[in-house]
Amino acid sequence: MDDHPVVRNGLTGMFASDPEFEVVGEAGDGDEAVRLARALRPDVILMDLRMPGTDGVTAIGELARLGVRSHVLVLTTYDTDSYVVPAIEAGATGYLLKDAPRDELLRAVRAAARGESVLAPAVAGRLMHRVRAPGAGPLSQRELTVLELVAAGKTNREAAAALFISEATVKTHLLNIYSKLGVSDRAAAVAEAFHRGLLTPKG
Repeated sequence: MDDHPVVRNGLTGMFASDPEFEVVGEAGDGDEAVRLARALRPDVILMDLRMPGTDGVTAIGELARLGVRSHVLVLTTYDTDSYVVPAIEAGATGYLLKDAPRDELLRAVRAAARGESVLAPAVAGRLMHRVRAPGAGPLSQRELTVLELVAAGKTNREAAAALFISEATVKTHLLNIYSKLGVSDRAAAVAEAFHRGLLTPKG
C-alpha cells in the first residue's frame, strides 16, 4: 500500500516474478488499503506510512480493530522514533526501509507471513537504544513550556520574549526536546508530544 504508482508497480513486479508469492491487490491510500485487506485477507500487507487521506499507522490500527489477521510489514523511508514506535504500537509485524535490498525484502515478507517480527537494522538499533535509554529522561517543565509555545505557532524569538530568555536558550531547549522525543524538527516534536499525551488540544 503506497501512494506512488511507480513504487507499487516495482514491488508488484518484483513479487510477481517469484513463484512463491502472489500479489492479490494494491492500494494508494489507507482507506483503500483497509477496504481491500478486509475483502482479500492477504497473508502479508506491505504498508507505507505517509499517504494521502488515512495514513499508514491509522490504517494498521483500523485493521487490528476490525480483526483482520493479515501481518502488516511497514515499508517506508522514515526511521525516526516518531514513525517507528506508533507503527509497532498500532500492530505492525515488522518495519523495513525502502532502500532494503530485494533479497532482504523477500526474506522479510516470508518471515512476516510466519508471524515473525522483522526490523531493519537501523530500526532495531533505534529501539534497542530507546529501551536502554528511554528518551534520555522526561521533558523538563521548561521544555514542555517551550514546546507548548511552539505548538501555538510561536517563533523562537517570540518564545524567547514570552519566557524572558534568549533565543539561543530556546534553541538549546528545542535540541534537547528533539533528542528526548527522537525527532528532528519542530513539527515532528509537536506531533510526537500530542501522540504521547504531553500536549493536549486546546478547547
